Amino acid sequence: MAKVERFKQWIAWQKARDLTRTIYDIFRRGTFARDFGLAGQIQRAAVSIMSNIAEGFERNRLPEFHQFLSTAKSSCAEVRSQLYVALDVAHITPRTFEAAMSKAEEVGRVVGGLRASIERRR
Repeated sequence: MAKVERFKQWIAWQKARDLTRTIYDIFRRGTFARDFGLAGQIQRAAVSIMSNIAEGFERNRLPEFHQFLSTAKSSCAEVRSQLYVALDVAHITPRTFEAAMSKAEEVGRVVGGLRASIERRR
């Protein structure tokens, strides 16, 4: 396996980027586009996932990377929770919810797996 030299090489970061793009695509349409509070909050949480992966990696210390991955995983949980709010107030359809939730759950699993791997190497 090749050594990861840039944060963008991490699958976790790539999947977080895809989730962020999905969140932005969903929440700039329909009634959600007018709910600035919730739309802004879920967008910030999605951006936080990929940003924390990048920042933690750039610290170049395993304990710090582990901590930033923990924060990224927490932000992923925040996105999932906010997706439920969006569904409950009918900003998104059940189909859109399921697609976004599936991506968010996958990101959570991948970030969690990376965090566990880093934990073993610390």
